[in-house]
Amino acid sequence: MENNQLLDNMSRLGYPLFEPQAGFDVYGTIAGVVQSEKGRYWEGFPVLLANAAKDESFDYARIEALLANDGEKERLKDMFLLSLALYDLNTLHFKLLRNAVDQLTDADRAKVQSYKDALAMNGPLEVNGTELDPERLKNAFKNYFTSEAAETLDLSRRHEELSLEFAFSQVFSPKQKELFKKKLGGEPLSKTEREYFSRVVRKKASALANSELHQLARKVLEM
Repeated sequence: MENNQLLDNMSRLGYPLFEPQAGFDVYGTIAGVVQSEKGRYWEGFPVLLANAAKDESFDYARIEALLANDGEKERLKDMFLLSLALYDLNTLHFKLLRNAVDQLTDADRAKVQSYKDALAMNGPLEVNGTELDPERLKNAFKNYFTSEAAETLDLSRRHEELSLEFAFSQVFSPKQKELFKKKLGGEPLSKTEREYFSRVVRKKASALANSELHQLARKVLEM
């Protein structure tokens, strides 16, 4: 895989080196990172793996199948063990990696612990014969999850806003909702609007504000 395409695909898979342009193959991208000789790419491997492992169809063996020789497969394993160490350091676990984790040998688990110790202490970190910067690796991972958490929060807020708008539409007509929001925002109402608000909107708002009615409504919905 050409370097530009690999960078593009890494971005699509959650490692923002460049803005992505086209579709990509998840397994081919991860295999391409493993086959590369660039430690900078390797530092992004835990992010790529974590993002790929969200997909229920994720299969570690499919990455292995794309590698040319035992040396590359051993490198994949080392990078996988490094990723597990980083995840464990951050108390993160991905259930879709559980099958691969269950197949680890005692020697593999010892290597995970050695990687974890090096990451925790910012000590020398050698992966498959290549020195990596533990601080940069941790920062890349932290930046990814900080960004993801912000996006998740934003999606949650948008969901709440949509839910509120839907609830408004079930109780108030568009005009009534407009008056309700104007009153809530302290905006002045015309004489006609004040009369309509008092005659119709206020009554609905009073009913919604009734705590006993609220409890009964929740009880009915739970039946």
